[in-house]
Amino acid sequence: MRYLGLLIALCLWPLEAVAEDFFQLKGHGGPIKGIAVSPDGSRILTASFDNALGLWVNRQPQWLEGHDAAVNAVAFVDEARAVSAGDDFAVRQWDLATGQSSVLGHHLGKVLSLAVSPDRQYVVSASWDSRLGVWSLTGAAPRFIQVGANVNDVAFAQQGRVLFVASADGRIRVFDFDRGTLEQLFLSNGFGVNTLVLNEAAGWLAFGAVDGVTKIVSLDSAEVIKDITLERRPVLAMDMSRDGGMLAVGDGEGYILLLNRVDWSIASDIKATHRGPIWALAFAADGQNIHAGGLDDAMFSWPLSDPRDAPRMVAEDRDFLNGNDRASNGERQFQRKCSICHTLTGDSARRAGPTLKDLFGRPAGTVPDYTYSKTLQDAEIVWNGQTIDALFDLGPDVYIAGSKMPVQRIARAEDRADLIAYLRLYSDIEDQ
Repeated sequence: MRYLGLLIALCLWPLEAVAEDFFQLKGHGGPIKGIAVSPDGSRILTASFDNALGLWVNRQPQWLEGHDAAVNAVAFVDEARAVSAGDDFAVRQWDLATGQSSVLGHHLGKVLSLAVSPDRQYVVSASWDSRLGVWSLTGAAPRFIQVGANVNDVAFAQQGRVLFVASADGRIRVFDFDRGTLEQLFLSNGFGVNTLVLNEAAGWLAFGAVDGVTKIVSLDSAEVIKDITLERRPVLAMDMSRDGGMLAVGDGEGYILLLNRVDWSIASDIKATHRGPIWALAFAADGQNIHAGGLDDAMFSWPLSDPRDAPRMVAEDRDFLNGNDRASNGERQFQRKCSICHTLTGDSARRAGPTLKDLFGRPAGTVPDYTYSKTLQDAEIVWNGQTIDALFDLGPDVYIAGSKMPVQRIARAEDRADLIAYLRLYSDIEDQ
């Protein structure tokens, strides 16, 4: 009966037929990295740094848990199924009626993007292990395509026979899907290409890059149709409305640029955040709203009729961007290194990591409201000044290899000591 209410809501919620007002989808415990809209427009999937997916019906979430690290990409296969991937290297398929998932397989590095084949038989994943993963949704064995550089994005063309692949070496390559062979070096940008959108019917491909380059080029010749590069970098996200009439571009400085496809004029240029990037963009099914995700723990959606008057995604700096000189060094270390994943309250609040309240004297892997990796569950570690210092001195990838913790270190011993002193303020138990 757990999903009965969700299924009833699916039947009752009308499809997107008119433009919506500005709205937010709140509930994640970390930034939004990916957004997808269902084929019929009635549901939204959000992928978050908190390791979870949110399936939103009538703006109410059903949490889909299964990943062991931040989820970067999500896509609907059809109304009943979805796929996701992230920093745990895993590609998962979801049954949206039950909320259950299965692992299609793993890369050797984090996965940045997913593309579903036009016949909905395959999903292709773009990974920083310099490969594409080809995953059958009908039970066939998976295979990998060697690209030769970290892969940021991928798109199907020619009815699923061809893949356009954007890489960190600044190149867009064309691969034969069935054979997995390199067919063409389509273009070289010089700096890494982060995202691409392909409109085969109209004969163009749009791409955005690390250096802020944003161009629309011909699919036939790779010649530039329109250069819309601005002094904002990097370009991180793109999406095209379903009718092909509008292109949205999101960058690292928090702007969403909306382009009219008829003449590539700027329809709107939204300063969407006070500070921070736009990581994810998706048009509503009817093209009347643009959904966006960034550093905030919510997805924001603006009506294209007049997006300038709507609120910004992040009105003030997030804690981990805090530059307040009045904060102690220990607090600043916590804000920058810990606060995006951890709270200092009594619960873990859907964050990517457990609460750090009462950390001292606590055996690793024992906070009841958090799902740990097997590595942490089996670790014989008790958190105290010495173990916390070692964690940030060596880095989680060395000190607790195989845990969910992102790779990071605090190089200066003084900074580690100040962080430990700050964390001790929120613990009722002294070191053991």
